[in-house]
Order: sequence, then C-alpha cells, then structure tokens
Amino acid sequence: MKCPKCNHKHSRVLDSRPFEDGDAIRRRRECERCGFRFRTFERKEETPLIIVKKDGTRQEFNRDKLIRGLMRACEKRPVTIEEIEKVALEVEREIRNSDLPEISSQHIGEMVLERLSDIDEVAYVRFASVYRQFENINVFLDELKEILQSKKSK
Repeated sequence: MKCPKCNHKHSRVLDSRPFEDGDAIRRRRECERCGFRFRTFERKEETPLIIVKKDGTRQEFNRDKLIRGLMRACEKRPVTIEEIEKVALEVEREIRNSDLPEISSQHIGEMVLERLSDIDEVAYVRFASVYRQFENINVFLDELKEILQSKKSK
C-alpha cells in the first residue's frame, strides 16, 4: 500500500479491526520511510447492485452516495455518523438479501424513510421532500399529518 504522503510502496500494519459488522476490515498503517500514519479499508468484492431510477435509467448502487444524501438530510440534527452509516449498511444488506437483479430507486427511498422515521423526524421530512419531490406546500403538510398520525397510533 503506497503512502499517501511520500508514495513509498511499503507500510506496516499497526492495527486491524473489523468494520461494518464484520463485512470490512479497517487497518491502521505506518509508512516505513516517513512514518506517516494512515488508514485503509478492505471490503469483499460484491456483485454490482443495479438501481432503476425514476426516469428508467440504470446505475450501480453506491453506498457513499446514499450516505451523502442522508448526511444532507441530517445536517444540524442530533444524528451521529454511525447512525447514518448503519442506515446505509442496513439498506444495502436488505437489497443484497432480496436476490433481485435490479431494484427501483423508489423502493430504496422507502427503505431509507422507514429507518429515518425512527431516528429523527426532521431528517425524515427533509429526505422525503427531496426523494418524493413535494410539488407544493399541501403535499408537504399531508406528509407531516401522516407523521403525526403514526406517532399518535404508537
């Protein structure tokens, strides 16, 4: 593994830990030349998951893209990065376990919303407003009423 600071080809592993519920390994490394410390991640290679977008186009599932969307929805909210990563990991795991060759982006959005509703209501509404593309304030209010109704029934 090349050092990101000096590009030396040799580094030594200082520590290895399971990551993402054992699906990956995080390694702390140190460059043998300059002593710079850095992290690497090792994940098993998975078959690509194909997402069918609303316009019919297809693209490969990207967990990082999902995490970025969740981070925007959770911005300035009391939601930790660990909770965001957990949601993304759970959604990806559920998609992989479904054994479907392709999955719609709408289905993924619903899976995310289901988990966000338990974490933070404001983040839920933010994510829903982008994902469902609210056309006007009435649609937005209907979504808020639905949230309130579900809270009363719990």
